[in-house]
Amino acid sequence: MKFVRYADGPSSRVGVVDGDLVRVVDGPADLLPLIEAGEAELLAAGRTALRRGATVPLPDIVPLSPIATPPTVRDFYAFEQHVRAGRAWRGLEMEPDWYELPVFYFSNPYAVMGCGPVPMTPGTERFDFELEVAAVVGCGGRDLTAKDAEGAIAGYCVLNDWSGRDVQQREMKLSMGPVKGKDTATSLGPYFVTPDEIADFREGNGYRLEMTCTVNGAPYSRALWSDIHWSFGEMIAYASRGAEVRPGDVIGSGTCGTGCILELSRTHDSATYPWLRPGDEVVAAIEGLGELRNTVTEAAPVIPLRTRGATGQEDGTPPRRTDGAAR
Repeated sequence: MKFVRYADGPSSRVGVVDGDLVRVVDGPADLLPLIEAGEAELLAAGRTALRRGATVPLPDIVPLSPIATPPTVRDFYAFEQHVRAGRAWRGLEMEPDWYELPVFYFSNPYAVMGCGPVPMTPGTERFDFELEVAAVVGCGGRDLTAKDAEGAIAGYCVLNDWSGRDVQQREMKLSMGPVKGKDTATSLGPYFVTPDEIADFREGNGYRLEMTCTVNGAPYSRALWSDIHWSFGEMIAYASRGAEVRPGDVIGSGTCGTGCILELSRTHDSATYPWLRPGDEVVAAIEGLGELRNTVTEAAPVIPLRTRGATGQEDGTPPRRTDGAAR
């Protein structure tokens, strides 16, 4: 089943995609309550909508993130081609631990959005997309096996992890992050697709489904989901190690091979693959999961953390003592 959430005046609605129509699910304005209610309730709501739900033409809606505010967003690093390319630019071999630990970082659930405008990272001159696939947890748990974690997946979405590369680079020199370089925007959608919809394409640790991204209609990225090294079952199991995962948690795959401008510009050239600018349309797509369409917009201005007073002293900080006493 393929669910979609979309704006309906000042509120939002949830529906099921039925060809060129959306069949409205009566009641919820967000998929999270249905996911939390369990697979049976989610599918029952979808089947009811397909039988007798009011209809809206699919081309008339702009898909929102299926979940307005996910409980958590964990983004992994699971495609070997992307990891290997990034290390090669820095003159590094693959780190053996990458094959043992499916590492991730926590992203910002408040910055999750669907199709539509995406603001650039404040202060960036090197704004980038990252083509990924996301799994959404349906059944929570702790210390899960990979098999149990695979069975806990409620659905999949396209994910675009927008990145201010220059901001990210500065932050990560301090051995922390990514921080502000990545938490201005994360696009998720356009649909929430249950695993049975794509079961016939299962291959290796993923699905034999093509992943692509275009910028202003020009092809940039192309990969296969089945190229992934770590399965979502393994990623979710690792996330649950000594910790809890809950329904609605979003698990990002990390960038697929060729899935960002950083990789493309360094592997090929920066003239062919320039950084994103306001007005650029980016379409991240995965077969069976849909097309996530976004237009880049201007960043919010950077608000200084401190200003300097007439003496050169940072305003708002204690004055420097000259008598040797501790501050």
